[in-house]
Amino acid sequence: MSNAQRMTAFGVCAVLAMALPLFVQVMDMGNGPIRIMAVALLYVLLALGLNVVVGYAGLLDLGYVAFYAVGAYMFALLASPHLMENFASFATAFPDGLHSPLWVVLPMAAALAALAGVLLGAPTLKLRGDYLAIVTLGFGEIIRVFLNNLEHPVNITNGPRGIGTIDPVTLFGYPLSSRIELGDISLFGKTWESVSIPGVTQYYWLFLVLVVVSVLICWRLENSRIGRAWMAIREDEIAAKAMGLNTRNLKLLAFGMGATFGGVAGAMFAGFQGFVSPESFSLQESIMIVAMVVLGGMGHLPGVILGALLLAALPEVLRYVAGDIQNLTGGRIDASILRQMLIALAMITIMLVRPRGLWPSPEHGKAAPVKGEAA
Repeated sequence: MSNAQRMTAFGVCAVLAMALPLFVQVMDMGNGPIRIMAVALLYVLLALGLNVVVGYAGLLDLGYVAFYAVGAYMFALLASPHLMENFASFATAFPDGLHSPLWVVLPMAAALAALAGVLLGAPTLKLRGDYLAIVTLGFGEIIRVFLNNLEHPVNITNGPRGIGTIDPVTLFGYPLSSRIELGDISLFGKTWESVSIPGVTQYYWLFLVLVVVSVLICWRLENSRIGRAWMAIREDEIAAKAMGLNTRNLKLLAFGMGATFGGVAGAMFAGFQGFVSPESFSLQESIMIVAMVVLGGMGHLPGVILGALLLAALPEVLRYVAGDIQNLTGGRIDASILRQMLIALAMITIMLVRPRGLWPSPEHGKAAPVKGEAA
């Protein structure tokens, strides 16, 4: 498939995804499915960022959720009354409170997360494989513990209680949490009365735009000199260094670039939820994001997106199934435990049937050409 065909297919998928909430609303399915899809898009952002580090550069990062937390808490502090309530200087400087617009939040979230990524990557440049995984796992846990304990002697994160009353994401002075009333709409000879667009649909569209932009950035990176250099490091770092690549700077760039996606996703998560706490950024979240990249197909953008959508939506979809299965067992198995077991079984089955992922890169593992055939 040529690049033009890929871009056409991607554009068609983006348009269909844009129309999906309207279809759900017409079918009177409620806001639940739209909310599930919006959260799944946030995980797509996270998976795309981790794919830069793991899929392109081959650096196993088990602490990626730390960048997610950095972006979320940055937005929470800039768009909630927490700083004004705990610091008199902030209350004096901003008597009406901090209500940061999206155009300020997104660059700051990306920059702060990128800085955190570089700080993580700098001391780990000589580590590989399992050793790198252990160090990055420790980094993620350190961030979570800091968030839990930065309440005394100065209350910065509000500790395990988290930060609430966070402003919704605002575009041109309009909060996305507000419902848009469209009135009566006639189309194809049919009339819908009192049509409105709920806030969750507006968030879904914003997240979809961010995902589309992120995919385009990742696609350009993958086909750039930097992307090819990352893949050379992934395949053989010693050979890449011998060919003159500055592996140190390239690895730092991979950590920083991948972290920016996590920071943006975290900021959007805080605005969407209106509340953040350290429990939202546990080790299980990091492992789940890694699983999305691995199960989808490392280094392959369509596979990573597919893996993120499936693993993000599957736990919510299974909520409608786990209760019925629990009733079949006479209530002896807790529904939440059963749901996690079904997710684990699905992941094991996928890895047994598709060991290189659901949608692996076609170039990866390609057989050598037979003698007499074109390479």
